[in-house]
Amino acid sequence: MGKSVIAIVGRPNVGKSTLFNRIIGERDAIVDPKSGVTRDRHYGTAEWNGKRFSIIDTGGYVPDSDNVFEAAIREQVQIAIDEADVIIFVVDAISGVTPIDIEIAKMLRQTKKKVVLAVNKIDNERLELYSAQFYELGLGDPFPISALHGRKVGDFLDEVVKDLPEVSEEVQGVENQIKVAIVGQPNVGKSSFVNAVLGENRIIVTDIPGTTRDSIDTSFEYNGVNFVLIDTAGLRRRSKIKESIEFYSAIRALKALERCDVAVVMLDATCGLERQDLRIVGEAADLKKGIIIAVNKWDLIEKDSNTALEYEHALRERLKVFDYVPILFISAKTKQRIFKVLDFAKVVYDERNKKVKTSELNKVLFPIVKETPPPAVSGREIKIKYVTQVKTAPPVFAFFANFPDDIPEHYRRFLENKIREHFGFVGVPLTIVFKKK
Repeated sequence: MGKSVIAIVGRPNVGKSTLFNRIIGERDAIVDPKSGVTRDRHYGTAEWNGKRFSIIDTGGYVPDSDNVFEAAIREQVQIAIDEADVIIFVVDAISGVTPIDIEIAKMLRQTKKKVVLAVNKIDNERLELYSAQFYELGLGDPFPISALHGRKVGDFLDEVVKDLPEVSEEVQGVENQIKVAIVGQPNVGKSSFVNAVLGENRIIVTDIPGTTRDSIDTSFEYNGVNFVLIDTAGLRRRSKIKESIEFYSAIRALKALERCDVAVVMLDATCGLERQDLRIVGEAADLKKGIIIAVNKWDLIEKDSNTALEYEHALRERLKVFDYVPILFISAKTKQRIFKVLDFAKVVYDERNKKVKTSELNKVLFPIVKETPPPAVSGREIKIKYVTQVKTAPPVFAFFANFPDDIPEHYRRFLENKIREHFGFVGVPLTIVFKKK
């Protein structure tokens, strides 16, 4: 079972994104700290009182056009009710109870899920009186908070996480079972891929119920390796509204990514890499999962001898810091190279579990560090003494130095590139930490 999912809902401009940023502790949630990657953060991971959870902000999924505005908000509330474990309903103390608040509350009252009502923009004691009017929504005690100033957000979060289970470490099922999540935007061919793979008789398939009501994890054996496919396909509701579909697939992708070892991010060859795809790759990297990009519907592309190379080059331009991710061109329809995806999933899984000996690391990296040391800071020379791999799955490397806090980000990137150059780790996000020696 992965982490619990909390969704923040409410009409526009009540402060959902501000509250989201406050909870995940990032003021600058719009820009990712990784150089060269800007992506909107609509989902993140947070921890409160020892409970870790994923949190989703519906604020980023609201359409511009007025005529679908309220319909989209209703749809998103419905998706949150279906998919999230706890729902935070944000209202605005200053504008008071509005008709759309009343409508959202009516939907939320019918759910069995826990709903916590946050009355935002209560920046001081005097304004607290404003929260009483929200009792009429029938959702229990309103919590007066200020997302902007952090006022009373702590007490509010105590209530939000109170009934969440402690996150237990994943229980490993079958020995060396590789959990592969098939993620991507709607209509890129996730189901067709899963069906094409499982439809082959050389594969032994057993169905095991997944953790979400309607996702079936399929366990099978291929080339002597045990795999579990976590399929995020299957939109039950045909939504008319693009933003709601995106929101729905974001929740689905997040739940699947939490539970997998390797994420296969599927793209539609005719659309290329879109912002939502980058977002999914970024999320998989943040969660330190193995990553493969599978460009599906390759049969629809007009080709000459350079097509795949040119296409891959264009993709890598967009991927920037995710240049370690392998890219495969497949067609679920013609079954072209679909098993390559499983072969690569095994390779990436092994890379993620790989341990490099300390002696080997130092033998290779020490001369490089000597030749290109970190830049001096305020006249102080930074010396890296040695390096060791402290963890696998995901791999973490610790470099010991005299002034670890002064080593700049670009040097971390340089070291990561050198580790990859000499030791591989294809498809695997690496973590590099600097410690005091």
